[in-house]
Amino acid sequence: MTHLLDALESGRRLSQSEGEALYDLDLFTLGHYANRARRARFGNQVFFNINRHINPTNICADVCKFCAFSANRKNPNPYTMTHEEILSAVEGSVANGAKEVHIVSAHHPDAGLAWYMDIFKKIKQTFPSLHVKAMTAAEVDYLARTYGLSYDALLDIMLENGVDSMPGGGAEVFDEEVRARICKGKVSSQGWLEIHQKWHERGRMSNATMLFGHVETRAHRIDHMVRLRELQDKTGGFNAFIPLVYQRGNNYLNVTEFLGSQEILKTMAISRLMLDNLPHIKAYWVTSTINLALVAQEFGADDLDGTIEKESIQSAAGAASASGMRLKDFVDLIHTSGFVPVERDSLYNEIKRYM
Repeated sequence: MTHLLDALESGRRLSQSEGEALYDLDLFTLGHYANRARRARFGNQVFFNINRHINPTNICADVCKFCAFSANRKNPNPYTMTHEEILSAVEGSVANGAKEVHIVSAHHPDAGLAWYMDIFKKIKQTFPSLHVKAMTAAEVDYLARTYGLSYDALLDIMLENGVDSMPGGGAEVFDEEVRARICKGKVSSQGWLEIHQKWHERGRMSNATMLFGHVETRAHRIDHMVRLRELQDKTGGFNAFIPLVYQRGNNYLNVTEFLGSQEILKTMAISRLMLDNLPHIKAYWVTSTINLALVAQEFGADDLDGTIEKESIQSAAGAASASGMRLKDFVDLIHTSGFVPVERDSLYNEIKRYM
């Protein structure tokens, strides 16, 4: 353990085995080192953006056991939004100050490639300054396989139709045995990493996620972080890492033991310490609750995501996020927690500091 503490003191890059050993440290020791690393980069700032999440359809060709969003026996309410409905939602959000629209869908077997791409083009034509974050690597893989396209070809089509950056969804946990259990048939870990590498090579940025707290082990989490770190060494294209806490409701995974707040905060802190080359760690308040996400700002996280306005994926599994959060409440909560709220754009350029 002395060797591990020496590594933390020196800031040396940590190995897989050292990352696993971090979980054996007490929470406050982990918090000390993670907070030190976080404050060395960002001081007392907490980042967020004014954004809108839109999930245009929940009809999905895949059956991921952890998912409560896709239409199935647990969620017998299939829907597909029209382009007019999507544009109306975007218009209302822009009027409320949104700088980003975050569009993630299920893998609709009948909607068609044009249905996805045309809406991005319409949004960009109507609101040229709005940042369009859209298409997870899982969606890219699904459409590429469906239409017999290469990843390169599909990514180029996305660029042509106005997609600015990619969200980090679909990563889940990279271990293939875990993937076979929780999301069989979805993009492979290798495919996910390849898609993001190709996106970065086009000069575009993306995020990375990790779904944890289900059937994975601590070693699986560290392996996931190491693989992201290795790709970041190559491309530098990840803006943020987002550890997503597994939501327990309305799915087929049948997990009976759930993570406590200590394990969640440890994982946040370890993310900061392992991902030494990835700038931002996002405590996504939707999956962790806003209160725990604010505490996580003292355990390595520096970002909360955004106001969201409306959210359908996590709330389908029990998260209290369906209606997003008001800007004033967001800012007040950050201030009350002793931090300075900093509104950012999608690429972490500062827009406004709330003193």
